[in-house]
Amino acid sequence: MARSEARVTTDRPARYAKQLASHLGRRSQANWDEETGTGGIVFQNGGTGTLTATEGALLLTVETDPENLDLLEGVVGRHLVRFGNRDELLVEWHRDNGEPGTTQRDSEDPLPH
Repeated sequence: MARSEARVTTDRPARYAKQLASHLGRRSQANWDEETGTGGIVFQNGGTGTLTATEGALLLTVETDPENLDLLEGVVGRHLVRFGNRDELLVEWHRDNGEPGTTQRDSEDPLPH
């Protein structure tokens, strides 16, 4: 399994995590716990993700087969950027093997629904 992490600076980490879990939960299994500020995602391809709200940042992780890492980084990152377009969120993924991950920012094309 390959793993990638991103730390997204925001004043509203719990709000965005809850929204992300709710939205991704339409096609995947997702949860969000307000009390602990944590959530999880189980993607259809067998990959997983975590959401953790901290003071001033949302911490994201995805784990999957190496060939699907770009895909899951993109799915999570693009949706988060779209939700936080007013805040101009930037998602930069860092992989556990030292390779650079993908980056998502507001300047990208909108997502299809």
